[in-house]
Amino acid sequence: MSAFPPSPAVRHRSGSFQRKLRRIARNWELYLFLIPTIAYFLIFRYYPMYGIQIAFRNFKSTKGILGSQWVGLRNFERFFSATDFWQLLNNTLSVSIGTLLCSFPVPILLALFLNQLPSKRYKKIVQTVIYAPHFISTVVLVGIISLFFSPSSGIVNFIIQWLGGTPIHFMGQASWFRPLYIGSDIWQNAGWGSILYLAALASISPELHEAAVVDGANKFQRILHVDLPGILPTIVVMFILNSGKVMSVGFEKAYLMQTSLNLSASEIIATYVYKRGLLQAQFSFSTAVGLFESLANLILILTMNFISKKVTDSSLF
Repeated sequence: MSAFPPSPAVRHRSGSFQRKLRRIARNWELYLFLIPTIAYFLIFRYYPMYGIQIAFRNFKSTKGILGSQWVGLRNFERFFSATDFWQLLNNTLSVSIGTLLCSFPVPILLALFLNQLPSKRYKKIVQTVIYAPHFISTVVLVGIISLFFSPSSGIVNFIIQWLGGTPIHFMGQASWFRPLYIGSDIWQNAGWGSILYLAALASISPELHEAAVVDGANKFQRILHVDLPGILPTIVVMFILNSGKVMSVGFEKAYLMQTSLNLSASEIIATYVYKRGLLQAQFSFSTAVGLFESLANLILILTMNFISKKVTDSSLF
């Protein structure tokens, strides 16, 4: 037994821990509600991380994960030295950054315009119309794109011919893949994305607008000097979150829009992982590619969060 009594810092930590235990004991019913959430993350988020080591092994299903040979960074070296690595990276970044730059401002503008509508009934009608595309499944969305842009029966080519032009095979040209992908993303998600900014606008004090009106500010000036500064923290947080998904382009839509004619622009990392991992059963290699994608997203979101904290004093953490 020690001859010296515990230090004040140790006693403080011990007392703080005991107070937390007593608080949990008093509110144990509330903490029970956390169990399903904790179980979900442990089972479906953290436990699968055990399989990440496949990226560093020559995985054989008959031997299991631990029984497969450890190969270190060989799978990563194979991916980085592949002849199509730079094309995959360029396609992924072109689609994701283009989608971020083109689609991110649209929900903000929609929310600002909707917030200025004087008629609540008309505002609700507009909101319903622009929210509806979000609930269309990816398969149906790509089907709509194929029908509208069909070279033989699509309405877009019908208008082009009516104006004296020649039909364009949009789905068969690599140069049209990115515009179609980005444009359909804006149409489908812009209305739904404006909900968050409308909620942020609703939290702005009406007294600020009243003061601006008294000072003679018109609607545009009120948007510029009252609404935008009021939702700036929300904009920053959403931009950081979207920046963390730059490498994770939606697999479903890219794969469904992919044809043998536009493969040079539509083959992205997500579709590459699917083809190598599931279709060709190269589990270790595809896991390494997926891990590279996740690490790149992590670095991006940490970098954007650091820059945002320094520049705007708004950040995720």
